[in-house]
Parts: sequence; C-alpha cells; structure tokens
Amino acid sequence: MTDIADIMRTSAVIPVLVIDDAATARPLAEALVAGGLRVLEVTMRTPCALEAIAEMKKVEGAIVGAGTVVNPEQFRTVHDAGAEFIVSPGLTERLAAPILESGIPYLPGIANAGDIMRGLDLGLTNFKFFPAEASGGLKALKALAAPFYQCSFCPTGGITEASAPEWLAFKPVRCVGGSWVTGGTMAEVEMKARAANALRG
Repeated sequence: MTDIADIMRTSAVIPVLVIDDAATARPLAEALVAGGLRVLEVTMRTPCALEAIAEMKKVEGAIVGAGTVVNPEQFRTVHDAGAEFIVSPGLTERLAAPILESGIPYLPGIANAGDIMRGLDLGLTNFKFFPAEASGGLKALKALAAPFYQCSFCPTGGITEASAPEWLAFKPVRCVGGSWVTGGTMAEVEMKARAANALRG
C-alpha cells in the first residue's frame, strides 16, 4: 500500500500503540487484526519499539507504521526497520523532506492553519490533527477544515470510544487514532477492535 489516503481508509480507528515489552507485540497485532484493525501505529517512545515493529510485521494483514517520529535520523532508523508508514506529532520541512523523497506514506501532525499551509506547500493533503481534544476538539477541526476543503484528517489525542463516532461522522475525517482498544486480555483487545472497526458503520 503506497498511499496514506488508502491507509487511512483501511480502518475507522488506528490503534496508537506504546509497546513496553516486544514479546507482547505479535499477540497484540494478531488480536487487533483479527478484530478488523489492520493499520497499527507503533510509537517510538520505548526502547523496544523497533523490535515491536518487526514482530508485528510478521502478522498477516497488518500494516505497521512508526509514530512519534520527530527527526530525520529517527525516520531513517524506522525506515530501515521496515515501517510501512510514518506518523509525526508535528510538521517540519527538515523531517518531511527525506520522508517524501523516500515515497513512504506520511501522516504529519497539524494543530492550526499555519501547519496545514506548510503541509500544502509540500504537496501534502492528509494530516493528523493532534492533540485533537486539547487543540479545541471537533469544533476546532470543523473551523480548520472549512478553508482547507481539499484536506483529510486523522484526529488523535483524547479521543475515546464514546467520542469517536461524532468525529468519524465529519466527512473530512477518514479515521481516528486511539489507544482505548489495547487494554486487557488479547480476547478483550479483539472484541474492542471489532467494536472500533464498526464505528464508521
């Protein structure tokens, strides 16, 4: 899959995963994929994140990306590790340039009109709205999306199972990022994933 828009359309919810033990990565990916959530974002916040990406990529049907990528050096590391897409909390030209040159699907974070305009200058139209709730919630995104009609969004940050349907009902929102699907046993994770995947209807 070579297009971030296609990746965003794959699942209603992209699980945002903080993996503390690489041994849990593959079972977690298996449970999420079995529940219909194939797009998995492994955040680069823990020492075992690269190993977790490698383990999750062994799961058939999983599309495994790296999140919280903040500089070109980190991008090169996750790219070498086989990350299939890149998510960053913000947008800088220094980070975006090597990612765009590589051709790997990229979802940069934005929080305001200036961020979006910087992304448009780089040829980007798909963005992570982050931190979604802290940046004004759905009301703020609706205000931003109006002048930037050509853009699509994946709101992430503070979104819950209860609030996700309202976000997903807004047409420019292709999917949402969330962490509520990852708690509990693997059976419970699969059940939460099924419920999350059904949110778009």
